[in-house]
Amino acid sequence: MSEPLLHVEDLRIDVDGVPAVDGLTARTSGDRVVVLGAPRALFEATAGRRRVVRGTLRVRGSAADAAVREGIVAGAPLDPPLPPKWTALDYVTWSSRLAGHTASDARTLAKEAIALVQLGALATSAIDRLLPHAKRGVVLASALATGAAVIALEDPLATLPEEIARSWARILVSALADRSWIVFAARISLTSPVAMNADEALMVSSSRLDAQGPPAEIAAADHRYVARIHGPLEALGARLSERGAKMDVQGAQVLIDLGSTVTTADLLGICMELDATVVELAPVARALT
Repeated sequence: MSEPLLHVEDLRIDVDGVPAVDGLTARTSGDRVVVLGAPRALFEATAGRRRVVRGTLRVRGSAADAAVREGIVAGAPLDPPLPPKWTALDYVTWSSRLAGHTASDARTLAKEAIALVQLGALATSAIDRLLPHAKRGVVLASALATGAAVIALEDPLATLPEEIARSWARILVSALADRSWIVFAARISLTSPVAMNADEALMVSSSRLDAQGPPAEIAAADHRYVARIHGPLEALGARLSERGAKMDVQGAQVLIDLGSTVTTADLLGICMELDATVVELAPVARALT
């Protein structure tokens, strides 16, 4: 049995000395995974671009920084600075060479990767002349040309117009057909080719795993909510349990599964009876639209 694609345990990652991820624990079981809602720092650490302060972050069983060095994982960040006058072929070739391939092998791998993202006709065009989604194709090709078996992508569809995003998503999924992949995104359409081809989705925050499973199942689970509630939580949990609902207190936040017997109106009514104040209430599936 292969090691999980991504495994984090009591993970802490800091940005400018402040925890961006603190206490997160999760373990994937799929080979094509979307991680929704996580801070950017989680992608950066997975791609070897940020240090782990505490805990475990492993990709296919290796610590993330070692996985990058060993060629297990390569990252495709969202819209990084690119040398404007270089060609796509130049940039992707150098990415391959920096991964340890010889000059001739690197050029071959670069051409193959550029073809996979359907930029062959633009391979010798200056990068600053490419459209935004084509530049993202160059970044993905640079990760593919390393030869890594796992590709981690940062929000590859973000800010793109819907029609272009859908077309680019189809290309992306096709280009990644023989790789394992992890897409980190704030949110994603359930009908996107990325979500449709993912075999697992994780809904996470900086400190906890909210939900995990096939994307369609998570999106359908609109009876699960993350809340902040001030008041008698023990009494609230007991009342919900009587009605067939479940409540789990996780620090300052509460995970509520209303099931099929309790509505949000019922929940608010019970809170009013118990003099509990609902400060925040959001569906767990908020990032799958």
